[in-house]
Amino acid sequence: MKKHVFLCAALGAVLMMTSCGTNKENAYRKAYEKAQAQEQTPVAAEPQETVVAPVVERPQNQPAVQDNYDNVAVRTENVSVVSGSGLKGFSVVVGSFGLKTNAEGLQQRLINSGYNAQIVFNSSNQMYRVVASTFETKGEAVSSRDALRSQYADAWLLYSK
Repeated sequence: MKKHVFLCAALGAVLMMTSCGTNKENAYRKAYEKAQAQEQTPVAAEPQETVVAPVVERPQNQPAVQDNYDNVAVRTENVSVVSGSGLKGFSVVVGSFGLKTNAEGLQQRLINSGYNAQIVFNSSNQMYRVVASTFETKGEAVSSRDALRSQYADAWLLYSK
């Protein structure tokens, strides 16, 4: 009789220990999956305005120019120059940072690579933007952005107000 009681108690203890380990493992797994989901969830971005070129009528005998720059997305933001010579109409942004020191590090790398890099600050979302180059026309900015995307895949165009 003592053997049966002892065996039942041992079996119960083993079942309790294995179920506790599974619960801990499940809790760790759920925490890990939650952290992974948070990393993959994009940060809510502010609404973006798109700058569209006005329609220009051409004579019928003039050949149409196929540049597709009208369809390129451009963000419009109110920014102020923190470091640099000033912005023109369209700029190529290669990095956005919450800390100014991080933006300064990227700016220095770009300057060492031969770019006239600048730092601008967007006060509405407290972000420092690192501008690699700035241009008067959208076409020049698109060409520069496309060239920079080999090193900075997330490069984008900024139209400063």
